[in-house]
Amino acid sequence: MRKNLMVLFVILSITSWVEATEIKFGEVVDAKDTMKISTLLASPNDYVEKKVTVAGTIVGVCQKRGCWMNLASDAKFEKLRIKVRDGDMVFPMSAKGRQALATGVVKEIKLDVEQTRRYKSYLAKRLGEKTDIESITSGMSLYQISPTGVTILD
Repeated sequence: MRKNLMVLFVILSITSWVEATEIKFGEVVDAKDTMKISTLLASPNDYVEKKVTVAGTIVGVCQKRGCWMNLASDAKFEKLRIKVRDGDMVFPMSAKGRQALATGVVKEIKLDVEQTRRYKSYLAKRLGEKTDIESITSGMSLYQISPTGVTILD
């Protein structure tokens, strides 16, 4: 019995240690020039196609291929997607709740009116709200970072 408890303790200790290490993807992240996500999202057009480094708590990870993760902003209810081509980097589901740094190029995704209506309808449905999609008369843009390097911290 005592031997079994000792083995269990060792396994739990190793598992905790493995989960708490940094995970690095791609190039080295430039942690010295980190900008706030809220600053980027306040005027995203100023940063499109420019290299930036952001930091935040991981609040979502792609469940199918690990090809994206969402970082929470320093401002309430804001988040920024970090998106890679499938297989370039695979972000683990276990990273959710941990801090991360991402260096990469800001990309703009332009949606036309119909795409914007579908997107806003999807968000409203997901939140259990109603939306008048007919009142949407212009497209919108979404912004994300295409990373060259990501570090998921302890």
